[in-house]
Amino acid sequence: MDGSGEAAGEAANDVEWRRELRVSVRCAAVLLVLLLLVDWGSGQLAPWRCALWLFLAGLLFALLYPARVSAGGNWLASRGPVRERRVRTDLLVSVRCLDGVSQRLLLRDALGGRVEIDPDVLVRNPCLWSCLEEGARKAEADGSLLCGATALRRIAVRVERETAHAVFRVSGLE
Repeated sequence: MDGSGEAAGEAANDVEWRRELRVSVRCAAVLLVLLLLVDWGSGQLAPWRCALWLFLAGLLFALLYPARVSAGGNWLASRGPVRERRVRTDLLVSVRCLDGVSQRLLLRDALGGRVEIDPDVLVRNPCLWSCLEEGARKAEADGSLLCGATALRRIAVRVERETAHAVFRVSGLE
């Protein structure tokens, strides 16, 4: 059992997280190799420059590190490189879409929990979406979800559309 009372095997996880992590590692490694090759080719390779390039590659990895999203009965969590943030989905008070360079979904619960995730994670992982939707419905029925029903409906439409496309692709009807 974890801290939420759920058995660890019952949690839904982002199935694309490992692939995204490998991409982050590859990008950082390619940058490091290219910088070292340029220094080596120009004859300026020095230990202090190697350390600087290693630091820059590590910084790029930290920036590209994907959040690991998981969900279970009445909770959703996002684990970054340093800490985990968690919300109780049955106690949600707001769900907001944040626009910017990349769209983000901000979830807040009545206990002060706050999680920011990429909505595409929910679209790619119907099990995660199902856990969030179930808890959000409870929160809406209890009257604690004050804003965000529209944002959840938009994501529900996207999840249903992508699921239908996946079924068509697998069955050869596309």
